[in-house]
Amino acid sequence: MNRDLPDADAVARFLRDNPEWLAGQSDLYQRMAPPRRVHGEILADHMAAMLDEARRQAASADAQAAGMLRALRAGAGLAGQVQECILALARTDDLAACILNDMPALLGIDAALLCSEGGTPASLQARGLPPGAVAELLGRRDVVLRAGPDDRFALHGEAGLLAQHDALLRVSAAGMPPMLLALAARDDTILNDAQRDGAGFAALGFLGRVLAARIEALWDAVS
Repeated sequence: MNRDLPDADAVARFLRDNPEWLAGQSDLYQRMAPPRRVHGEILADHMAAMLDEARRQAASADAQAAGMLRALRAGAGLAGQVQECILALARTDDLAACILNDMPALLGIDAALLCSEGGTPASLQARGLPPGAVAELLGRRDVVLRAGPDDRFALHGEAGLLAQHDALLRVSAAGMPPMLLALAARDDTILNDAQRDGAGFAALGFLGRVLAARIEALWDAVS
């Protein structure tokens, strides 16, 4: 036994001489065994303090778990929406209709539009961009998320009023000029979902690659 440690009698004397000391040591309550409930308000107060500390620890753990769950659900939610878009792209022979009509509903946004620097098939109904625009907007990134874009009317056309927030996805199809998919929304849900969890952000990048592959496949089929 370590002789530097006080014995039980010394501890008891200290607590008797300092009756308020234990009440201020909340960290000790999670390490102490609870006393048996006997008559007396002071002992009952210590029992209540131990229970309060246990409840506080449990509430903190619950809050952390709930936060993690919300983040996972948000990322999984956007990733699930993107999966539905990919299935829609796989099933359709009319990519323009899928982009313009199906994607907004599936992603919970207000508008979607394919933009190209020129030379894409007319059936894609791509909005024209000046040369170098895709590189200027995306740089080396596959996904760019923006709040309050000042070029929303030039990029989104008639949907410019709705584009209070947007997501720009690189669409790099072989044999085609530089393209991007512009997703417009009045609220910031898609931005928050993508930024909150890496799965949602990665899913948007994958959607751009799948769209590029579908454009290549359909173009090869008709050429």
